[in-house]
Amino acid sequence: MSAVVLTACSSSGTNESAPSSTETSPSSTVPPTTTPGQQDCAAGYLANFTLRQKLAQLLTVGVTGEADAENVVKTEQIGGIFVGSWTDKAMLAQHQVDRVQAASRTPLMVTIDEEGGRVSRAKDLIGVAPSARAIVGQMSPDEFYTFTLDRSKKLKALGVTVDFAPDVDVSSQPDDSVIGDRSFSDDPNVVAQYADAYIRAAHDAGLGTVMKHFPGHGSGSGDSHTGAVKTPPLEQLQTSDLAPYRKLIDSGSAVMVGHLDVPGLTEPGKPASISSEAMALLRNGTGYDAAPFDGVIFTDDLGGMAAITARMSIEDAVEAALVAGADNALWITTDAVPRVLDRLTQAVQAGRLPGSQVDASVLRMAKYKGTAPHC
Repeated sequence: MSAVVLTACSSSGTNESAPSSTETSPSSTVPPTTTPGQQDCAAGYLANFTLRQKLAQLLTVGVTGEADAENVVKTEQIGGIFVGSWTDKAMLAQHQVDRVQAASRTPLMVTIDEEGGRVSRAKDLIGVAPSARAIVGQMSPDEFYTFTLDRSKKLKALGVTVDFAPDVDVSSQPDDSVIGDRSFSDDPNVVAQYADAYIRAAHDAGLGTVMKHFPGHGSGSGDSHTGAVKTPPLEQLQTSDLAPYRKLIDSGSAVMVGHLDVPGLTEPGKPASISSEAMALLRNGTGYDAAPFDGVIFTDDLGGMAAITARMSIEDAVEAALVAGADNALWITTDAVPRVLDRLTQAVQAGRLPGSQVDASVLRMAKYKGTAPHC
């Protein structure tokens, strides 16, 4: 994705928004194998942000339209906005998003759910796409690549930078169930093959992608929009739900973690989206025989899904998700942003959320957006 680097790769640069003394040294986020120059480079980038601005880079929030988006970007410098079904599409169709981007000090993620089928927020602007399940019966992976490339270029032209797709859930459930026809197949190899085509096409068009819903929603007990969802035990997910992630973890795609209670992985009452064990499974890879993942981890929506909202407030949920190891917390309204940032600032200052962990997430987000310093 095209973007502008904020600073030169040097720790000697200064900025009026330099971090406060309460923050952990940015160099602590850099692996020990890096050179001092690379550490200085990362530190120089991080020095562009106050603590509150760093934390804001780790938030993506739904907006109602251009005015709502521009206000939250101007006032809090959040990292991303989400275009939902409720968003005035004039923001994209009339390129109002350009004014929102202009209000941001660093390139803003403009995200959308555009899977095709039932989950298609831009179909009126870029055309209708079949569901994932229907795609497999209608197109080869190569044809799907070409189809996706065209749609991704159209999204990019509208100002979208990240598509929360593909859905890599493995499911045989009925078409109209929560995942259903959003899944390419009940065969994990078919899912991986078509998801790979989607990711390559989107990336070739300059869009970021997000595989979802880790560690696998396809055989879940219900709909996390309406309540808690329990998956089969982790052991059973190994050969099915986790297989597409195992194959695609090095694809350059981000990953969205779902609100899923997973026996053998998550603690009772603590879904994967706020579970350090689930985040560690994804990061380390060893627990499902995959390569380590150092890309961006998004949460599923923390503010509009009962699997979370019935358990905790948005402030509690965002803090829990970032403490657990997520890089970016997603929810659907802007009104709570100041309260969330107040809470997160307190969490860092109190030591509940390590400053070094925040810095690592800011650097991952910058790399994902294409704004990272070239150290």
